[in-house]
Amino acid sequence: MNTPPLASPRQAPDHLAHRLAWLDSIRIALTVLVVVHHAAQPYGPTDWWYVEDQPRTGALAALSAVDGAFFMSLFFFVSAVFVPGSYDRHGAWRFLRGRLIRLGIPVMAGALTIVPGLMYAYYVHYRGYPPIPFPRYVTDVYLGFGNEPAGWSGPSWPDLQFGHLWFIQNLLAYSALYVLCRQAARLLTRRSGHPHRERREIPVPGHRALLCLTAAIAAATFAIRLRYPLDTWIPFLDFLQTEPARLPQYATFFTLGLLAHRHGWLDRFDARTGWTWLAGGLAGVALLFALGADASCFGPGGLDAPSALWAAYDSALCVALCVGLLTLFREIVTGGSRFSQELAADAYAVYIIHLPLVVTLQHYLAGRGLAAAAAWGAVSVAAVLSAFLLATGLRRLPGLRRVL
Repeated sequence: MNTPPLASPRQAPDHLAHRLAWLDSIRIALTVLVVVHHAAQPYGPTDWWYVEDQPRTGALAALSAVDGAFFMSLFFFVSAVFVPGSYDRHGAWRFLRGRLIRLGIPVMAGALTIVPGLMYAYYVHYRGYPPIPFPRYVTDVYLGFGNEPAGWSGPSWPDLQFGHLWFIQNLLAYSALYVLCRQAARLLTRRSGHPHRERREIPVPGHRALLCLTAAIAAATFAIRLRYPLDTWIPFLDFLQTEPARLPQYATFFTLGLLAHRHGWLDRFDARTGWTWLAGGLAGVALLFALGADASCFGPGGLDAPSALWAAYDSALCVALCVGLLTLFREIVTGGSRFSQELAADAYAVYIIHLPLVVTLQHYLAGRGLAAAAAWGAVSVAAVLSAFLLATGLRRLPGLRRVL
């Protein structure tokens, strides 16, 4: 989601301005979708959330499944598109330092403020232990310096986690890995004695390449979910919060974003191919809503036919919707307005700050007799508006503009 500082569309050449405008529009749409997705969590899917015992509906469970299939993969793709250019302009050290400031600071700040606040609210409302002051909760429970309470209900011990900031944390790790790969390639090129060897052009993917990509992602996803089902999070290297069940999608689309920049795929991709995949993706979405189904209907993972079917369906939706939406935004967005530029500039801050707003609204509406769809709609609208307004103000505070 986070992109490095770039020239605005008004300052850039026409072809670059058009690209920035439609990519910014995707980032805005995906950011809103993240807020809407989190607003639906207590009212549809059955996985863990900060608010419990709310009315549920199958439509929101299906919405959560559709979102999960593609939207973070598309975020990784769009973020990766800007990485090679930023690296080329700034060099390895300045690029990495910029990423540490722009990505690392929000992750650490959020893990020490936003996330413990959310987990403390869950501890107070749902865990059933005697109330304790927030500072003691942070030291004993969140950071784990105290003893694990009897009958601990999880989702993990200690409560320390990065919550929704996992994406920023993973994006930082991918960026660091990219720097290592570029430096290793530079070293190998020097040793080979051919420093000016021409880069081989990779053709724009067509139907066959996209089908092979889908099959490869599906196979890798099925294999990984034999051990790590959906919604299983692990602290890789005791720090990096990852969901292995979706790692094939995320890593693949980050890599594709890098390749798209290097080989000009965004401008040269055949729109007819994109429209075909979009139609297929929308048909898959419609079928999921018609069945009122989500991942829990097929099983989160395992050596069985339903899990294999869901891995294939999930992967096909991922590729089809990512390809289709990239085509849709490229073809229908012809320029950016000042308002859309402001929304795009605020999108990163909205991603960071929206979750406390969402959870607060969900707590406020709990027990008020609203149906699941009504509560979700109210939370979505209020959270989107308040998050963008708050982000606009925060970005103008001294010292925060460089980070947000």
